[in-house]
Amino acid sequence: MNKKMMMASALVALSVSAGAEAAVITQWNFNSNPADAATGTGTGAPSIGSGSASLVGGTTATFASGDASGGSSDPAIGDDSGWNTTSYAAQGAGNKTRGTRYLVSTVGFNNIQVSYDLRHSNTSSKYEQVQYTTDGSTWTDFALFSGATGDTWFNGRSVDLSSIAGVANNANFGFRVLAAFAPSTSAYAASSPTGTYGSTGTWRFDMVTVSGAAVAAVPVPGAVWLFGSGLLGFLGVRRKA
Repeated sequence: MNKKMMMASALVALSVSAGAEAAVITQWNFNSNPADAATGTGTGAPSIGSGSASLVGGTTATFASGDASGGSSDPAIGDDSGWNTTSYAAQGAGNKTRGTRYLVSTVGFNNIQVSYDLRHSNTSSKYEQVQYTTDGSTWTDFALFSGATGDTWFNGRSVDLSSIAGVANNANFGFRVLAAFAPSTSAYAASSPTGTYGSTGTWRFDMVTVSGAAVAAVPVPGAVWLFGSGLLGFLGVRRKA
């Protein structure tokens, strides 16, 4: 290997990629910890990482089976709990004011992705509005999903926030999933095509996940220059030897 190739190899070794493979930052599976073989119990604490999950606008919640109605993507069987939310707004009221909220620090990560499983009951809101925040208080609409079938799990809802400035490497990042009026109307649509929306309809969440690529430290330019200079000196000494 000649001197230029060795120098290039050394600099490549010093260079650090801005991102790595996607990793789970925080995840909620809502299962009891320790497991208790009961889907009617669970926890709102993350199963991986740290963060907070809370209810928005008067929504209430219990725990219920994540295996029912075809099941979520949670690999747990028999102890698979979902976060079952209800007490949504009355028909024609409270557009995008009720649902769930998740706050997660993304410090040290970029290319942020959000995913979740959600079971719609027949009378729940058909439309889910996903919003994000970069300051913990101001929320911006991003993705609107349709749950066009009642009593059904929609697994792997996925939201790519990698292009949004301020989402990565942010201690105040969060997102929420809210019941929304049908587009271009002032009313909720029911998930079941033959059903009628009702505030007692339920959304059941499972496997709520925030992931990203770990950001490694970038080498100091001066340190790279010093290393390169030292390497060239070393190669010069070896050439004379």
